[in-house]
Formats: sequence, C-alpha cells, structure tokens
Amino acid sequence: MNPKVIRWLHGEVKTPPLSIEARRELGYLLRMVQEGEMLSMPHARPMPIIGNACHELRVKDAAAEWRLVFALTADAIVVLDVFKKTTRETPQRILEHCRRRLEHYRRDFP
Repeated sequence: MNPKVIRWLHGEVKTPPLSIEARRELGYLLRMVQEGEMLSMPHARPMPIIGNACHELRVKDAAAEWRLVFALTADAIVVLDVFKKTTRETPQRILEHCRRRLEHYRRDFP
C-alpha cells in the first residue's frame, strides 16, 4: 500500500514556533497516519464536529500543546490547520475555519 499524499490547506510544522522535538513527533504521527495507522488518545482523537473522517493530532511541547487537524479522504490526508492550543476546548473560530476549508476542498477535489 502506498502512503497517502498530504495536502496542506493551512498551517505548517516548523521550528520555531514548535520545538524540534514537537516537530519531529508531529511528523512521526503524521507519517503513521499516512501509512494507514488509526491512532487514538493520547496522540489523536476524532473531530466529528468538523466533518466525517476528521481528526486531530496532539503533541505536547515544553512550553505549549499543539494540534494538527486533518481529514482523511480516499486519496489524501488533508491538513486543515495547525495551531497552538491555549484553551481547554478548540476555539470556535478554528472549528469554523476547518469546516470551511474542508467544504472548499471537497467541492474542488470531489
């Protein structure tokens, strides 16, 4: 099985702002998803509030917690956002941006 393509719609994983360790961990987790692994807590959780097959990768950095929100499609992993987690719940504006990006992606790449 070939790894799925990663399509970045928003956000990036780079140092800084992430530490080198956090960047490597996100890359490792993303590679596992790319190769077909279904991750669960504490590394990932489903995000049905955004849409079908949406998930977030969760990484703790020395100074922050990071999230990478993505959708699984038949042929790709679609990265919807990467952000620093500062509140208990995902901010509504991020959820709305992710929904909108996913809607546009599904419309443009059916």
